Amino acid sequence: MALLHRNFPALPETDALLADLFDDERWTNFPFGNGRRFSMPAVNVLEHADRFEVEVAAPGLRKKDFRLQIDGGVLTISAETKEEHSQEAKTYTRREFNYRSFRRTFTLPDSVDAEQIRARYDGGILHLSLPKQEKARHLSSREIKIN
Repeated sequence: MALLHRNFPALPETDALLADLFDDERWTNFPFGNGRRFSMPAVNVLEHADRFEVEVAAPGLRKKDFRLQIDGGVLTISAETKEEHSQEAKTYTRREFNYRSFRRTFTLPDSVDAEQIRARYDGGILHLSLPKQEKARHLSSREIKIN
């Protein structure tokens, strides 16, 4: 069983609707958001015989910005960062805010050993290693004959 992505489990069409609404060129130069586009980080999932690897593309963040949580077989990867810049002049103060956050959730297969999950952040990529339980590593692939 592979990792399953679920951002809006109750309303799957909402994910596509929000992507269509916010992932549009007209939002690029909108006055708020410091000219940055709303985006959900891309995720790669690789399966090996002994583990899954998850790579989350999240450049510009720091290790302390991330939160990883497992609850009831669901892995949640989230991040939040806030920046504030201030520049004073004679008659005015100019402030710019930047707030970014995301949340991705994945249903873990029973074969994952949740106690052994490890994470590291390097070069703008969050790397997670999700080892499989020992008994799941030795399950071989086979074809099932239909009678």
